[in-house]
Amino acid sequence: MYVVMNELYIPKEAKEPMKKRFGASANNMKEVPGCIEFMFLDNEKEDGKQVVFTKWESKLDYENWVNSDAFRKAHSERGKSGEAKKQEQPSNNELNAYEVVHHT
Repeated sequence: MYVVMNELYIPKEAKEPMKKRFGASANNMKEVPGCIEFMFLDNEKEDGKQVVFTKWESKLDYENWVNSDAFRKAHSERGKSGEAKKQEQPSNNELNAYEVVHHT
């Protein structure tokens, strides 16, 4: 099993738009081969931090998703310009991936 957590650091005013954006894509993740679980986490104590948590059957399944047309389409909004879109973008992110060693 493979777990990936993408910590997004975003402006406070972008929290709600990010929730909506990831909410719209959450159902699509059910169709991604190898994706066991998708969660979008909102840290109530830190205004600028949200986490995308995904659990995969294998590292290969995750890599296949990242290299897929579906992934590129889901992330195409990131490259769009305009002030409104710019405000919805993370100011920074940190991607962490883990091979699961023990699981109950």
